[in-house]
Amino acid sequence: MNIKRTNLRIFSMLVLTLVYSCSPTVKVTTDYDHGANFSEYKTFAVYDLRAQEGQVNQLNADRVTKAIRNEMLAKGFTESANPDLKVNAVSILKNKTSLSANTDFYGYGGMYRPYGYWGGGGMMGGANTTFNTYDYVDGSLVIDIVSTKTQKLVWQGIGNAEIDSKPDNPEEFINSSIKKILEGFPPGLVKK
Repeated sequence: MNIKRTNLRIFSMLVLTLVYSCSPTVKVTTDYDHGANFSEYKTFAVYDLRAQEGQVNQLNADRVTKAIRNEMLAKGFTESANPDLKVNAVSILKNKTSLSANTDFYGYGGMYRPYGYWGGGGMMGGANTTFNTYDYVDGSLVIDIVSTKTQKLVWQGIGNAEIDSKPDNPEEFINSSIKKILEGFPPGLVKK
């Protein structure tokens, strides 16, 4: 009986890991200058994004630049050599390890629990604790939008995802992540 439960647990975790690693969920937070008049910004330029050693290779840096450009154009901004806004992106990747514990108490809450027959202290009771660890990459993409007039940050969006492995389609993953991060820019934009 114990062997089946362990195998079921391992199989369930494997399925969850496979499903999760195929499509990491991007959590987004944003902040902006509440005093900025976003309706006055019409043009933009993307900083020259370069591959960051140990972080992002040049292929992904180019994908990020292209995705930002496409999102800004889709929002009605015009790319310009003399822009109102400059857009920059920085990635932060950290290797992490997660530890989880699962404890099964046999007989907990049974009718003989107060007397110790089935609880943790009795001869027939006990607990089984399983510890699981896995390595993953905690990835964040920070998009900063700076007013060229004031040289101050007016908007920032941060997308964070737990990445178990390389996405099957990195271009699609980057495009959808940047779309989600820039969804709230400019503030007050009516969603269609």
